[in-house]
Amino acid sequence: MSKSASSSPDKIIVYRSRASKNRDTAKAVRDTRERLQTSGQAISTYEREMMDLHLAAVQQSAAIMPFLIMIVGLTANYFNGDLNLFPWMLASLCVHSANLLLARQARKGNNSAEDAAKWRRRLIAGQLIAGVCWAWFAYKGCTQCGASYFFFFKGATLLVALSATSFAMFMLRGATLFTFAPVVLALAVASLIDRDPLDVALTAVFTATLAFFTFMTDRLYSSNVKLLSFQSEKDDLIAELEVANSMSDEARRRAEEANLAKSRFLASMSHELRTPLNAILGFSEVMATEVMGPLNNPTYKEYVQDIHASGQHLLDLINEILDLSRIEAGRYQLNEESIQLVDITEDCIGMVQLRARAKNIQIADQFEPDMPSLWADEKAIRQVILNLLSNAVKFTPQGGEVVVKVGWTASGGQYVSIKDNGPGIPEDEIPVVLSAFGQGSIAIKSAEQGTGLGLPIVQALLHKHDGSFLLKSRLREGTEAIAILPAKRVLQSVPAVEDMQAIDRKRKSFA
Repeated sequence: MSKSASSSPDKIIVYRSRASKNRDTAKAVRDTRERLQTSGQAISTYEREMMDLHLAAVQQSAAIMPFLIMIVGLTANYFNGDLNLFPWMLASLCVHSANLLLARQARKGNNSAEDAAKWRRRLIAGQLIAGVCWAWFAYKGCTQCGASYFFFFKGATLLVALSATSFAMFMLRGATLFTFAPVVLALAVASLIDRDPLDVALTAVFTATLAFFTFMTDRLYSSNVKLLSFQSEKDDLIAELEVANSMSDEARRRAEEANLAKSRFLASMSHELRTPLNAILGFSEVMATEVMGPLNNPTYKEYVQDIHASGQHLLDLINEILDLSRIEAGRYQLNEESIQLVDITEDCIGMVQLRARAKNIQIADQFEPDMPSLWADEKAIRQVILNLLSNAVKFTPQGGEVVVKVGWTASGGQYVSIKDNGPGIPEDEIPVVLSAFGQGSIAIKSAEQGTGLGLPIVQALLHKHDGSFLLKSRLREGTEAIAILPAKRVLQSVPAVEDMQAIDRKRKSFA
């Protein structure tokens, strides 16, 4: 299975660390959700919020119930003077006004869950008194009115009052039941005394309607509690995410500052690190070649050769670290000029040809003809191709083959592809290989171990050129590394302007 690498310049992050971060975030979200959705505490937790919503709704709909009471009283007295409802109307308006004053006081004193429970009991008592007024209306009879006329008038009025109260008071749990329970009691007493079938029917219908509206208001109340719970959960999660985000930003800022300080330190230590290494390499080479005289002990000569090889390996490592540090610190300046990608690739192949012949590796080239020049840094591009070729020769077995291609991309850019038939890279190890100092399992087992900085330097240099890097590999089938340069760096040749015969200017004549 092929795998492509991202062209991002960030090569320090190991991608496998993201899984643990995601698990920690998911665990925090799950704990918060379980804490907020505890079923046993939902009602008591949001009692105060529901009380605030109820008091606000009562004040907004304060004129509905007085308007209904006045319409009922005035209409009944207008059509039948014997049905005197003025005392009932006055008592109902007084009770409603007292409930409004109580709601206003409750809105000022509702500061805690305990206060909410206390004011809820007082408001329920107020609604019970209002229910006594409606029971007075339900029990009142009219001997001068027609039986069917007054029955329908009373039934319609009670049902309208029940509907209005239910929708206005559903956020006060139990308000509908306590308001109209006295009405049911009054209707039941009237039907028992008069034995009128219409009163019995009205009692049954009103009782069933009250049970239905009580059930509906309870469902509406529970739905509002759930909505408040979801709102609180969302706010809590947002707060936790903001805290986690701020902590992550702070940690990232500190990491970036530490990384930048490290890069600046290494970039400024170039002379101090290379000077003693050059002395070690020079003196060990002088001793190995016996310029100042022979070494009598052959073991000493082997030691000198080991010192020289170790010093050369350390110098290569320091050079690569300093190159990567300069790039990360922003001190790597491109010396851009017109270059030929094919010519640079041929030179790099010649430089690694000796190592390839020592392992009996054949290097085949496939170059597109008439490739135009590029506007790039020759040293950087040469380092990119050399790193990729060195890796291909290093991990290709004896008698293998390396294919080098230079050609056009679909977008008009140019690319260099280096493909070997080595052991390949496992899919899960590609991010590790692309990270700084990262080495795959095959590289660790290999006798020719590197520093693990070749591919990160390739990515960084291509990123400086606005290019990209792709790494495709199949286990036991080989690896292909592709360095891509964008189309805007391709220098298109402009045809020469043909010499044209000068046009004679017309002479102006003046009269």
